[in-house]
Order: sequence, then structure tokens, then C-alpha cells
Amino acid sequence: MKSAPGSSEILALTAAGLGPVRPERFAERVYENLFHAIVEGRIAVGSKLPSENDLATLFDVSRPVVRQALDRLREDQLVDSIRGSGTYVKEKPGLAATPQDADPAGRIGHIMNGLELRLVIEPECAYMAALRRNNKDLEHMDKLLSGFEEVNAVGGIGHHLDYGFHEAIAMATANLRFVQVLKTLEYDVSHAVNMLRHLVHIEPWKRSQDAMDEHRQIFNLIRAQDAEGARRAMRGHIENARTRMFNSRPGL
Repeated sequence: MKSAPGSSEILALTAAGLGPVRPERFAERVYENLFHAIVEGRIAVGSKLPSENDLATLFDVSRPVVRQALDRLREDQLVDSIRGSGTYVKEKPGLAATPQDADPAGRIGHIMNGLELRLVIEPECAYMAALRRNNKDLEHMDKLLSGFEEVNAVGGIGHHLDYGFHEAIAMATANLRFVQVLKTLEYDVSHAVNMLRHLVHIEPWKRSQDAMDEHRQIFNLIRAQDAEGARRAMRGHIENARTRMFNSRPGL
């Protein structure tokens, strides 16, 4: 039987899909990848993270960037650093990036607002992408989908590939304003969604498998230039994501 990948292997899989990003966003991307790996339980509670040097090499960034990402994880109460020993995933990790005295209704409202905006923007992106996509666009989407499937198959973190697929659809519209809007949603919505998944213990594999199947359907419709079908499938995908987030419970 193939053994489960260790924390370094999980992070290597995560970093491999990081892709080129603007310099000012390196720390945010490193932080978010580590956040997902911890919150989804891919890195076990009590595990020691790789050293700053090793993380910098893994993500191909500088040590100050890694330090900034680790500082945010400590603020989120997800990790503790012990001088002379290293950084460890906390026994009872907090819910990340939300002040302890924040209004829970406000957190849920933030998630719902992001989903509402996606329901307006993304179906139209899929519609236009089906009409305007070229072979390069299709190759890029297919590469991201294949990467998502491969990472998920070995227990890795694929959220960056998930988002990348949505961004690739926006790029295929040939309207950069759509891409800009999705970039504003990438961090806030992704992070808030995973906070909620952690709260209700949504099983990540099932969520990822469902999302992958829906992505494939959307891709096939865009490839076939079925604009109306792609619009409906994208709307259904986002509505299904909302249902999975708010209705899932352990064991379901």
C-alpha cells in the first residue's frame, strides 16, 4: 500500500502549482497554501513545518517572504514557533484570519457576498469564454484541470489549481476586467470558504471530487462552444459550492 505523503511532500505538491505571481503577492500565496494544508488536515496537528530555508526553497521565494507568511499563521493561531526548535501546527488551531471578537454573522455575510458576486460574474465569463476561446485557452484550462486531478489523487492541496481554472475562463473572454474582478475575489472568498469548511468539518476530498467533475463539465461545454450550456453549468457549479459549504456535515 502506498503510504500517505508527509508534510514536506504535501507542501512540494502545493508549491509546484503556485505558478508565477506578482512579487507583492508572494507572501499572500505562500500563506494561503500553508493555511489550506493545515486547515484541511493535510499537515497533521503537532507536525513540525520545514525550516524557513526549506520553505523558501520549496516555494522559490526569499526567507523574508516565508517569515511574513509564518507570522500571519501565528496571528491566526494555526502554528506556534519555539525558539531553537521550529514551527509546529497547533493542537487546537484557530479559525484563521478573523479576530476572536468578530461578529460570526459578519463572517458568514462576507462569504455570501462573495458567492453572490461570483454568481453574477462567472456564468457570464463562461458564456463569453465559450464564444471567444482559442486553442491556447483550451490547452491552459485542460492543463489546470489535469493538475487538479493529479494533486487530489495523491492527497495534495489543489485550491490554487481550482482558482486557476476559473481565472483561465475569465482570461478566455479576452476581457481583462473580468480577470481583475476575479483576482479581487481569489484570496477573500477562498480563505473565507475554508474557514467555514473547517467549522463544519466538510470532508475535503468529496468537495474536491465534486468540484473536479463540475469543472470538467464546464470545460467540455466551453470546448464545444456551447455558450448557454457553459453559463448554466457555471452557475450550477457555484450554487453547488454554496450548498456543499452550508449543508455538509461529518459523514455526509
